[in-house]
Amino acid sequence: MPAWYRRSVTETAAELATDLTTGLTHSAAAERFGKYGPNELQKQSGPTVWQKVLGQLKDFLILLLLGAAVISLFLGETSDAIVIFLVVTLNTVLGVVQELKAEKALSALEELAAPLAKVHREGQTREVAAKELVPGDLIILEAGDFVPADARLVTADSLQVNESALTGESVPVEKEAEYTAAEDLPLGDQKNMVFKGTIVTFGRGRALVTGTGMDTELGRIAGLLQAGPEEKTPLQKRLDSFGKQIGLLAIGVCLFIFLVGMLRGNRFYEMFLVAVSLAVAAIPEGLPAIITIVLALGVQRMAGQKAIIRRLPAVETLGSATVICSDKTGTLTQNAMTVRRIVTGTADYAVTGEGLKAAGEFRRDGAAVVVKDQPLLDLIIKIGALCNDAEFLPEEAQIVGDPTEGALVVAAAKAGFSRKELQAAYPRKWEYPFDSVRKRMSTVHQGDLVPMLAGEAGEDHRWLLVKGAPDLVLENCKWWLGTDGPQELTADRKAELLKVNQELASEALRVLAFAFRPDPPAGSAPVEEVEKELTFVGFMGMLDPPRPEAKAALRVCQEAGIAVKMITGDHRDTAVAIAQQLGLAGSEDSVLIGAELDALDGEELAQKVDRVSVFARVSPEHKVRIVDALKQNRAIVAMTGDGVNDAPALKKADIGAAMGQTGTDVAKEAADMVLADDNFATIVRAVQEGRVIFENIKKTVYFLLSCNLVEIITIFSAILLGWPVPLYPIQILWVNLVTDSLPALALGVEPPEGDIMKRPPLHPEQGLFDRKARLLLTVFGIFIAGVTLTAFRIGLRETVPKGETMAFATLGLCQLVHAYNFRSLTASLWQRGFFQNKQLLGASAASTFLHLIVFFTPGLRGIFRAELLPLGDWVIVFGLALTPLLMGEIWKRVAKDGPESD
Repeated sequence: MPAWYRRSVTETAAELATDLTTGLTHSAAAERFGKYGPNELQKQSGPTVWQKVLGQLKDFLILLLLGAAVISLFLGETSDAIVIFLVVTLNTVLGVVQELKAEKALSALEELAAPLAKVHREGQTREVAAKELVPGDLIILEAGDFVPADARLVTADSLQVNESALTGESVPVEKEAEYTAAEDLPLGDQKNMVFKGTIVTFGRGRALVTGTGMDTELGRIAGLLQAGPEEKTPLQKRLDSFGKQIGLLAIGVCLFIFLVGMLRGNRFYEMFLVAVSLAVAAIPEGLPAIITIVLALGVQRMAGQKAIIRRLPAVETLGSATVICSDKTGTLTQNAMTVRRIVTGTADYAVTGEGLKAAGEFRRDGAAVVVKDQPLLDLIIKIGALCNDAEFLPEEAQIVGDPTEGALVVAAAKAGFSRKELQAAYPRKWEYPFDSVRKRMSTVHQGDLVPMLAGEAGEDHRWLLVKGAPDLVLENCKWWLGTDGPQELTADRKAELLKVNQELASEALRVLAFAFRPDPPAGSAPVEEVEKELTFVGFMGMLDPPRPEAKAALRVCQEAGIAVKMITGDHRDTAVAIAQQLGLAGSEDSVLIGAELDALDGEELAQKVDRVSVFARVSPEHKVRIVDALKQNRAIVAMTGDGVNDAPALKKADIGAAMGQTGTDVAKEAADMVLADDNFATIVRAVQEGRVIFENIKKTVYFLLSCNLVEIITIFSAILLGWPVPLYPIQILWVNLVTDSLPALALGVEPPEGDIMKRPPLHPEQGLFDRKARLLLTVFGIFIAGVTLTAFRIGLRETVPKGETMAFATLGLCQLVHAYNFRSLTASLWQRGFFQNKQLLGASAASTFLHLIVFFTPGLRGIFRAELLPLGDWVIVFGLALTPLLMGEIWKRVAKDGPESD
C-alpha cells in the first residue's frame, strides 16, 4: 500500500483524482466501485460437515479399528464388527460437534466496519452504506463515528481517534491534517491518517479515502488470518505418534503369531481369528472417544472458571505452554486510565482505587485525607471535573468520552464530587476546545469556585479553568497557588515545577497541568488573550494501571517454568514502567521496540527473543514474527490479547487466549480460548487446568495401554506355550469398552496433585512415554497377564470353556482394580485418599455390575461364550483380581519417583 502519510493533502488529492471541495462525482464513484469492489472484507469458507467427518476418520487408530471391523465381518464375527463401528461413530460425532464451532474471525472483522458513512459527493454531504465507499471519496468524521475506511486527513478540528484495537494504545491519538511525514512510520505514529474500524472519540474532520476493503490495515489483518494455517496441538501430535506405534506393534505381533501358528500346523481360519483377537487387544478402542470426553469435561470445568475453550484439543495445549505472550493494554493493565498522583504547589497526594470505580482514597505522607479539608486538592479535582466533557457511569463502570478526561471524572467521584452536580453549581458559560497546537482545553464557569479569591463578588465571579500539557500551561502562568493564596511564579519556581513534571513522567505517568484565571476577558476575545496570566494549581499524573492480580499470576506462571513476554503497541517508557511494576523487565537488553525488531532477520530474532521480556511499539506483523521466532526455538506459545491487532498472532500461536469483556469480536473468534472475566489470573487457572487435563489424559492412556498390554501378553504367552487361546475377540472388546473405558473416563477427572504448578512444562518434543513409564507398563502388563493366565490354567483343569470364562472374569475385575494404581503415578493410594475420586468409585461399581451381569444372564453368557461359575471359583477370581492393587503399592514404594513425562 502507498505511504499516504508521506504525501501532503494536495498530493493525495491529485493522486486520487478527486476534488478537495466537492468530492467525487456520482459517476466517478460508480466507476471506481466497479473497479475496486465493495468496501468489505473477503470471507473465507470453512470445511463442510462432511469434510469434518472425514477429518475425524483420518485418525490412525480409527483407521486400524475400521480395518479390524471389516476383517471381523469377513470372518463372520458380526457382533465384534458392530461394536467397533459403534465406537468409531461415537468418537466421530463427539469430534464433529466440537468442530462445528467454525472459524468466524473474518465475520467478526466485518462487524467492526461502520454500516453507514457520511460522504461528500458533488458538493453535497449524504449518508451511504459504508460498503459503497471508494478510494478518493471525501468522508466526514465526527465524535462517536466508526472510521469506515483508511483515509488521509484533509482537516482535523481537535480530532482524536481511539486506535487501541489496532495499536494497543489506550490513549486516543491526536490527529493533524497538516502533518506530512518525512520517513517511514509505524501505524501508531501516522498522525495524518485514520484507519478502518477505529473510533473517533473527540472533534471532527474530513478525510480522503485511500483504501477500502482488503486494501486497508484491517483488511491486511484479515489477510494474515486467512494465511495462517491450522497446526496440530502437542497432544494431537503425541496421540498421532502413539497411535502409529500401537498400530505397528499390533501388525507386527499379529504377523508373528500368525506365522508361528501356521508353522505349528494350526488351521488357517483359527490363526486368522487369533490374529484379529490380538489386533483388537492391541488397539485401545475406547481411547479416541475417552480422550474427546475427558477434554470436553475439561472444557466444562474451565468454563466454570471463566476460561471458555473454543477448540477442543486446545484445552491441553495451554498446560504445555512454555511461553505466554501477553498484550499490555487490558490484559496486564486495566484498560482504564486512572489518576495515581496529584501534586499541588504545596503537597503531594497518592490516589488509591482500581479501575472505573468511585472507591478510593487520597493519601498524603501515607495517611488518608478528607479532600474538602485540603483547599488546593479540592480545587484541582474540581477543575479536572469541570474542564471536562466525559461522563462517568459508575453503575456500568463505563466512561463515555475521552479516557483521559474520564480518569479525572473518576478521581472527582472518589472525592465525593459528581460532575453533574458540579456543573449545576458552577455552570459553564463558554469554552475553548482542545487543539493540538495549544495542547490544552479551557472552560469558563460562574460561581464561588475559589473562595479565598472570590471576595465580595462571590457567586458572580467567573473563572477560566485550564488543563493541558504541563510545559505549555506553565508557560502561560504568572502565579502559582499556595495555601495563603497566589504567589509569583519566578523562573526558579517554574524550574522546580517542571522538574516535578519530569519526575512524574519518568514513572510513565501521563501528566496534565491545571490552572485558572479569575474574571477572564469575554468569550469573544482571542484565546491567546484569554489563556494568559494564569494561576498554576497543580499536576495530575495518570496511567493505565496494572491489574492487581496480574503480578501474582505472573509469579505463579514463572514458578511453573513459563516465560511471560509483554507485547504492546505502546511507547517504550510506558511499557517498561508497567513491566517493572509487574516484575517483568530487568536489564536494558530485555526490552525491544518495533524499529529494532525490523532490523533483525528471522535467525537473529530467534537468537534474541528468549532474552527479551518486553516488546514495545510493535505492529501486527511484528507479533506474528515474535510468535514464529519463539516457535522456531521449540517453544509452545500461548498468546493473550484483546484487540484486532492481536488476531493474527492469536491464530498463529499454539493457543490464543482473548479477553471476553474488552476483547474485540475479531480477537475472540481468532482465539482458541476466551477469558470471560478479562482477568489475567484466569490464565493461571487455565494453565493449571490444562496441566491437570494432560496429566489425567496421561494416566488414562497409561491405564488403557497397560490393560491392552495385558491382553497382548496373555494371548501371546498362551500361543507360545501351546495352550488354547484364552480370550475371544468379543470378550476383549467387552473388557476394553466396559471394564476399561468407564474407569478410564473417571481417571480423566482425577483431582489435581499438589505440585502440579511446581513442575516445568512438558517439553514439546517429549512423547507420552519415557523409560520409567515403559518399565511401569511392562511390569504391570506381565504381572496381570500372569494373574489372568493363572485363572485360565485353574479353569483349564476341568474344561477349556471354563478356563476361558475364568480368564475373562479375572481379566475384567483385575483391570477395574488396576485403575486405582493410576490415580497417581507416584503417590500411594492411601496418600491420595481412597474416596477422593467419587467418579472412579461410581465407575468401578457400574463396571463391576455390568461385568458380572454377563456371567449371570443366560442370553449374555451365550453371546460372550462364558459359563456359569460356582461360588468357589468366584472366590479365586476375586482373590486374584485384588493382587494388582498390592503390586501397585509395592511398585510405588520401590520406585518412589514414578514415571515422569519430562
